[in-house]
Amino acid sequence: MCFSATVSFTAGAVLTVIGIASFKKATKPNERLFAVIPLLFAVQQFAEGFLWITLSNSSHAQLEKVCTAVFIIIAQIVWPIWVPLSIQQMEINRTARQLLSYFTGLGLIVSLSLMWYFITYGVKAEIDGYHITYLQTYPDLFKGIGGYFYVLVTILPPFFSHFKRMWLLGLAILISYLVTKMYYNNYLISVWCFFAAVISTVVYYVLFEVKSKSLRLYPDVANKLF
Repeated sequence: MCFSATVSFTAGAVLTVIGIASFKKATKPNERLFAVIPLLFAVQQFAEGFLWITLSNSSHAQLEKVCTAVFIIIAQIVWPIWVPLSIQQMEINRTARQLLSYFTGLGLIVSLSLMWYFITYGVKAEIDGYHITYLQTYPDLFKGIGGYFYVLVTILPPFFSHFKRMWLLGLAILISYLVTKMYYNNYLISVWCFFAAVISTVVYYVLFEVKSKSLRLYPDVANKLF
């Protein structure tokens, strides 16, 4: 994460607690992908915490590479498919599920593309002031197009859910992206992931609505999905 190792480790610890609570709240199979989102963000924050330490000590070069890879794999390969798929699995409205399936398909393409570029070009992390920047030598054309579709599949899916609290989650992520883009563009990956990690604490709040509304309005469908 940005700012310091202490902040990264603290965020990771808090997200771990929230992630465990969310996972316990998700008693049905179709809720679990969504419920573990805070835990995945926790892994990212711990990885960046160790990056702060390893980047300051050249004797830990191997661990630095591992932590960099862990952070980028989750940030650029896992999230594009995980976000739309996890929301799609929880959705009980047929039309919404169909729309979300398109985002899931697009997210898979984005994830596979970013995985190929990551394997081909690699990535290097550096400390720049109070932030960590990730240097990626991907072709400029792909950065532009790929970045557009990445934002599409990670921000828009919550707005296609019929769960109102999910919309609040999507709005918060959208605002955090715009703020990061405006003020921390050179550290977009690190800073936006930090904001998104904090916002992911809302996952526990969303699960309350998902469970209560699903069983109240669509008991038959919910029982089949759950």
